[in-house]
Amino acid sequence: MSESTGLRTRKKQRTRDAIGDAAVSLFLERGFDRVSVNEIAAAAEVSKPTLFRYFPTKEDLVLHRFADHQGEAARVVRDRTSGTGPMTALHRHFRARLDRFDPVTGLDDHPEVVAFHRLVFTTPSLAARLTQYQAEDEEALAEALGEGIRGRLRAAQALAVQRVLARTNWQKIADGRTARDVHPEAVADADLAFDLLR
Repeated sequence: MSESTGLRTRKKQRTRDAIGDAAVSLFLERGFDRVSVNEIAAAAEVSKPTLFRYFPTKEDLVLHRFADHQGEAARVVRDRTSGTGPMTALHRHFRARLDRFDPVTGLDDHPEVVAFHRLVFTTPSLAARLTQYQAEDEEALAEALGEGIRGRLRAAQALAVQRVLARTNWQKIADGRTARDVHPEAVADADLAFDLLR
């Protein structure tokens, strides 16, 4: 990669981050439906067409944080070490993310993360768009697993388990508990869930 290509790539990433950060900040402050795309573009100091080049829909302005993890389960399965079963690889990956208090696991008590999850789970259009991302993840995982219908069923079950675990963790934190307090329960729940999958 040439220096000018690298600079251009970094500039695009900074612009994308600025738009996404401005959008999430405004949405958390005022609610998803009370903020216009024009206001977001103005806050990020870009034009509306530029905003839509980076984020095709208003929902993508929020859900890009989930999209950054798109296909992750499929990658975990494809990249697993020889002799490691797919569910074991997914279990280990989820456990490692719990130990890092990764927001995707729901086990993050930073007020902005808790508010972000509340925004997503309580805004119908965001929840619907998130379902679309999840369906694409399920398709990718099924392909990585192979096995026809068996692989599709296993993919659906594995991703449903991860969604339930993350939502359960988030709800406990939204109810006022700390991530450190919830962590042992989250680990036990993950162990139980993946044992049942196997």
